[in-house]
Amino acid sequence: MQSTDANSKKSLKRSRSSSCEMPLTDTNIVKPLEDCLLFPVEEIVQYPLPGYGAPTSISFSPDDSLVTYLFSPNQTLNRKVYVFDLKNGKQELLFSPPDGGLDENNLSAEEKLRRERSRERGLGVTRYEWVKTSSIRKTVMVPLPAGIYFQDLHGEPELKIPSASSSPIIDPHISPDGTKLAYVKDNELNVFDLIHNKSKQLTSGANGNIIVHALAEYIAQEEMDRKNGYWWSLDSKFVAFTKVDSSDIPLFRIMHQGKSSTGPEAQEDHAYPFAGGSNVKVHLGVVSSNGGPVTWMDLLCGGKYGTNDAEEYLARVNWMHGNILTAQILNRSHSKLKILKFDIKTGERKVLMVEENDTWINLHDCFTPLDKGLNRSPGEFIWASEKTGFRHLYLHDSNGTCLGPLTEGDWMVEQVVGVNEAAGLVYFMGTLDSPLESHLYCAKLFPDMNSPLQAPLRLTQGRGKHVVVLDHQMQRFVDIHDSLVAPPKISLFSLHDGNFIMHLHDQPIVIPRFKMLQLEPPEIIQIQAKDGTTLYGALYKPDEARFGPPPYKTMVQVYGGPSVQLIGDSWTNTVDMRAQFLRSKGVLVWKMDNRGTARRGLKFEGALKNNCGGVDTEDQATGAEWLVKHGIAKEGHIGLYGWSYGGYLSAMTLARFPEVFRCAVSGAPVTSWDGYDTFYTEKYMGLPCENQSGYTESSVMHHVSKIKGKLLLVHGMIDENVHFRHTARLINALVATGKVYELLIFPDERHMPRRHRDRIYMEERIWDFIERNL
Repeated sequence: MQSTDANSKKSLKRSRSSSCEMPLTDTNIVKPLEDCLLFPVEEIVQYPLPGYGAPTSISFSPDDSLVTYLFSPNQTLNRKVYVFDLKNGKQELLFSPPDGGLDENNLSAEEKLRRERSRERGLGVTRYEWVKTSSIRKTVMVPLPAGIYFQDLHGEPELKIPSASSSPIIDPHISPDGTKLAYVKDNELNVFDLIHNKSKQLTSGANGNIIVHALAEYIAQEEMDRKNGYWWSLDSKFVAFTKVDSSDIPLFRIMHQGKSSTGPEAQEDHAYPFAGGSNVKVHLGVVSSNGGPVTWMDLLCGGKYGTNDAEEYLARVNWMHGNILTAQILNRSHSKLKILKFDIKTGERKVLMVEENDTWINLHDCFTPLDKGLNRSPGEFIWASEKTGFRHLYLHDSNGTCLGPLTEGDWMVEQVVGVNEAAGLVYFMGTLDSPLESHLYCAKLFPDMNSPLQAPLRLTQGRGKHVVVLDHQMQRFVDIHDSLVAPPKISLFSLHDGNFIMHLHDQPIVIPRFKMLQLEPPEIIQIQAKDGTTLYGALYKPDEARFGPPPYKTMVQVYGGPSVQLIGDSWTNTVDMRAQFLRSKGVLVWKMDNRGTARRGLKFEGALKNNCGGVDTEDQATGAEWLVKHGIAKEGHIGLYGWSYGGYLSAMTLARFPEVFRCAVSGAPVTSWDGYDTFYTEKYMGLPCENQSGYTESSVMHHVSKIKGKLLLVHGMIDENVHFRHTARLINALVATGKVYELLIFPDERHMPRRHRDRIYMEERIWDFIERNL
């Protein structure tokens, strides 16, 4: 990802020249050539973004004396493991991959797909774990393509378990007691005994990719945010794992049309569950970490299509104290979630609690089992529910009975980050201060249920977004903090009162690249939807000194789908490099979170129910009309661009509001929801057989005859998430209605182009399209 080829350089030069010869504004300002070179198109595709070379994957050592993280001193994606000593304030290199570590060329096919689903771009070292043992030595485990390395604080790296590209080690995790390492190889669960240096296979019977043990299925990885297929018990004596059977799902074949070869190496088959079709069958088993017979829990998810009460999806698995195994099971329509608990000796089950909601159930990771605290009964747990319309925390007893709320109000809890039972406190991230921010709060774990709840105590300082990591002793926390006006900085604070202790990583606001490119934070604006709902937008205005006063030609960046929020008080918005690039060319950029997006409560998000492409397109049109009304955007010269759901929304909005929008760039769009997967599609659109009119109305093809503006379609041909078939079906409709379109395809790319030269080429072609058609 360092350089581009000669042809790209030539086309880049042509692109730069044309942008100077054909200014987009109607002013008489002549832009000198040196101004046009201030923001080269390569800057759009560089990673990490300015300010995002900060440490990641931060964790405390088992004794809390050290903080470790992944970091690249030369500000590339190639990271190593560093350690920060909290006593002397020094940073040292802990682990550097002997062979350079991970790159895009030394990964197995399965690992490449896992990276796609987790949107991982990091290289070198991408993850590590501390080994928690009673030993004096402090050691981390680092998985790499070459195998599993162990590195203690002062020794040399040791390759403990070699890996082969034909049989890679996948998803390794250290046991809680630090004596064993579990991993998946050849679709079977294995455990390596770190004391005796012996490996043992715990499962058997895997059958190619049809029967797989201990790996999360596609739907779990892509849609449920469940990356794991096995779970260590708290005492390290057992491992729960999944058995995934995809034999009932017809394979969807993807051809590698860009390869010179043909045959098996130029094709791949995926068990892809299309909306309305069958899902994989998932069983849950438990096995001793020393090996032995498997006990299967009384559970089968999937394979019971047709009844709404059926247990369709294995959403989450958690161990409670006393080796009680729990599983969260979701029905097909997403209206009911059960928490089951199992006797791991017999597999017998009991229903611990049931959560129901007519809109849908949003999965989360807030389920938190409690240990037996002082004067408390065993088996209590924290659960998060949206039964009030906003996700809040509730205390439940061992029978699942709700004892009362721990938080309340018109804001949401996002994540439980720690519990101090002795002090009776729960720590969580939430939106109490603003839906555009995220902060760490503290609330009572055992409040008086007969008295009004006290407001949570905020522990993070400074506006914007915070991500925190608590130490094991509940004394301190690491805070990764950024905002529209400040890149991420990392500091240590007291968990008792939020007081500052020390900086771990700080960086100046004026980063060289930031200063050179003259980036300006966007202006956050509130407007009203047609029903009066407040909508938040971000405005990137061109420099009036260079381009004159508004109105400006305008591009609207859209995503607009559920579970995502674009607008926030975060450095991410300031270093939105495509928006900043367009701004540098005299184009106004606007982006807005329509109804249906995340972090605003269930009513706001639920506006999309059974109606994708409806209220979301209407809100985007409202935003564009607001810009025109206020003299900011130039009427008749407004375009759209977006990717994935945003690609769908850009094409759909162009079709539904042809008088408002002049052009659209549609990247990897879902053009008809019957061609997307079961979990996501049916959650928001229902079953195809029960919402035929909704599926028809939400299809871009249904509205294509109304298109008047110009459309650019961009898609990778081996996209295993949103298949190229979506774009092909839309092209058929465009041809049938005589509509002109432009097409940019990448034969060897998936859901988002990864190769540097492909991404440079894509940005050049997108800019060329905007320049010609806006």
